[in-house]
Amino acid sequence: MAFLDRIRECNAHEISRFRPFRVAGQRIGWVRHDLADLLSGFDKVFSITPESVVLREEIGGFDARSAAMAEVLAVLREEGMVPAWRDESYPVVRRFGDESLLRMERAGVPVFGIRAFGVHMNGFVRRGNGIEMWIARRSRNKPTFPGMLDNTVAGGQPFGLTLAENLVKECGEEASIPPELAVRATPVGAVSYMAAVEEGLKPDVQYCFDLELPADFTPRPNDDEIEEFYLWPIEKVAEIVRETAEFKFNCNLVLIDFLIRHGLIGPESPDYIDIVHGLRQ
Repeated sequence: MAFLDRIRECNAHEISRFRPFRVAGQRIGWVRHDLADLLSGFDKVFSITPESVVLREEIGGFDARSAAMAEVLAVLREEGMVPAWRDESYPVVRRFGDESLLRMERAGVPVFGIRAFGVHMNGFVRRGNGIEMWIARRSRNKPTFPGMLDNTVAGGQPFGLTLAENLVKECGEEASIPPELAVRATPVGAVSYMAAVEEGLKPDVQYCFDLELPADFTPRPNDDEIEEFYLWPIEKVAEIVRETAEFKFNCNLVLIDFLIRHGLIGPESPDYIDIVHGLRQ
């Protein structure tokens, strides 16, 4: 196995299985053909052709679009097509920072192949012999990727919060990192990918942050999403990423990015240029 394998796993999809989903003249998602056929029953909400699924133009404005999609998702949820319902809204935009076309239940976003955003933070400690990183273990009761390894802190970007506000919130909820420490996290870039998943498609962006933590600080789970934390030498983290599938798939990208930025994957590494380019699809 290799780092490039992890990147390929995050970008495994066959776009011919999907057709564009358009809102207000913009392509903002992708719908599987089988779902598009089912959506034909919502003819007052969607205009459906073999080439696309379009939210009807007469459903105009943020509130009306949000309400129409909420009604559709409620029906799909009853039919078991929208698993892991969160009661959390995501903004629907083409690019982060654009005005939202509507807001949408988080669980429904991949069903319609809409880009989601998230914040992922690498919490690490510098010691005389190198870098150690805090790694989280996801709760075995989580509806998604239970029991897998995760970044120190990670969370989807909900409607109505800035990235910085969301990161501070997630730091407190997942790792008991106080706000005065969380605000020291440094934004270091973003990774992106497009992965086919059981629900549909995830063409997502993750904003990456680094936080050098005091040597005497220990993250503690503060909700039911994280089970425990491990402090591991960065070389062990790199080996697990390279050789196994123990991490939640998209967390590997954040870790590979960290390894590149800190010189632990260097230009002499096999597939270096492909790895660097592959982190941003």
